[in-house]
Amino acid sequence: MNGRKHHLIVDTQGLLLGVTVTAANISDREGGKVLLRQVHLSQPQWSLHLFVDGGYAGPWEAWVKTTLGFSVEVVRRADANTRRYWLPVGQELTEEQIKTFRGYRTFKVLRKRWVVERSFAWLSFDRRLNREYDLLPSTTAAFIVVSFVRLMIRRLAAFAGEQPSPARK
Repeated sequence: MNGRKHHLIVDTQGLLLGVTVTAANISDREGGKVLLRQVHLSQPQWSLHLFVDGGYAGPWEAWVKTTLGFSVEVVRRADANTRRYWLPVGQELTEEQIKTFRGYRTFKVLRKRWVVERSFAWLSFDRRLNREYDLLPSTTAAFIVVSFVRLMIRRLAAFAGEQPSPARK
């Protein structure tokens, strides 16, 4: 397979709940379905509230709600569907309208969407995951899990180091 997509489900702390690796020609929606089925089968007692970007709106969102019973919140950019404006003759564009054009957008933090982006950024620190060396997608998924295990161990070690040790008699 030439190219892969990594699909992750993370908690609010950015730690891994589920991962799957698919071929690059599989759409994000189909990869999301595979991942959600996998998570639902392994942890059927979970009742998840998903934050997804605008690409997952529509039929995928309805499928998740009806099939798996998870709630879905689509987080959209404010200027996501801005293409062009129709103005009466003689009327000028407002400053707000001009700022929505592609070259004029400013960075805005969107609710909960940065959490998964941060998790993907953490994966980029692992040299093994910077390039696709593995023949099997399951091997790549295993190394993603190993990367997050190492991250959790580091957090736990840092947390244990901050706690005062109990007084000895």
